[in-house]
Amino acid sequence: MEENKELEVVENQVEVALESNANIKIADDVIAVIAGVAVAEVPGVAEMSGGFAGGISEVLSGKKNLSKGIKVESGEKETKIDVNIIVEYGTRIPDVAFEIQNKVKNAVENMTGLKVVEVNVHIQGVSTENMETKPENN
Repeated sequence: MEENKELEVVENQVEVALESNANIKIADDVIAVIAGVAVAEVPGVAEMSGGFAGGISEVLSGKKNLSKGIKVESGEKETKIDVNIIVEYGTRIPDVAFEIQNKVKNAVENMTGLKVVEVNVHIQGVSTENMETKPENN
């Protein structure tokens, strides 16, 4: 009998703890880093496109900016994410974009508990750095 009372007390404490978690606010920068790591895992992404200021800060700090090229708008329970990338030449862009949307949505929802309502992928360019130069046959 006493064990049942203890179990009820523990269950009530868990319910109260879950209700009090409503005050947790996750910074947009944290969400951007989570999304950036997820994007980096997608094959076909050459790099993130963060603009001039992002590139300068990376050079000066010597650190890779994991949130480069990602814009986050979040509310209390949901978030919208914009991803700016440069794709590798030869990859199928719709497949890369679809994979990014899935990975970012899953990573952010699993780690933060926020509902991801949009993942917009913006292709800013195509990287030809990794192309092998083939000699022309005459």
